[in-house]
Amino acid sequence: MNDEEMQNIEENTEEGVEEVQEEAEDLPFAKAEVVRLMKQHLDSDKMIRERVKVEMNKFLGDVLEKVCKQLNEYPYTTIEYEMLKESIYPYKNVERINEEKERILKHLDAIKADCDALSLDVRRTLKLKDVEDTVY
Repeated sequence: MNDEEMQNIEENTEEGVEEVQEEAEDLPFAKAEVVRLMKQHLDSDKMIRERVKVEMNKFLGDVLEKVCKQLNEYPYTTIEYEMLKESIYPYKNVERINEEKERILKHLDAIKADCDALSLDVRRTLKLKDVEDTVY
């Protein structure tokens, strides 16, 4: 690699670091706490890139914002625990909601298959005219 290429790489790296530092200033939570929690739940051999740390922090901030918007829809001035439970339900029960969705879709497929079978049976046995079906 020549000196010019090395200089371009260094400039790009510096720009990337400055960009991440600017983003870090706008984070909703202390980055160290988010990283500590991530490491607590990740395998010990995992390394976390800076962008992942920043984006996880932003994601958690977005979730908090959405929950608070839903809490604001209540007409009361005091937020009770039951309100919080209702607001965070979709986030805490994603797996159960997806399982229920799959169950419903399978049931709908079974209903569709039953309807197709009944339709075929009706066409075959309950003809309006006593003539063979012709294929066009």
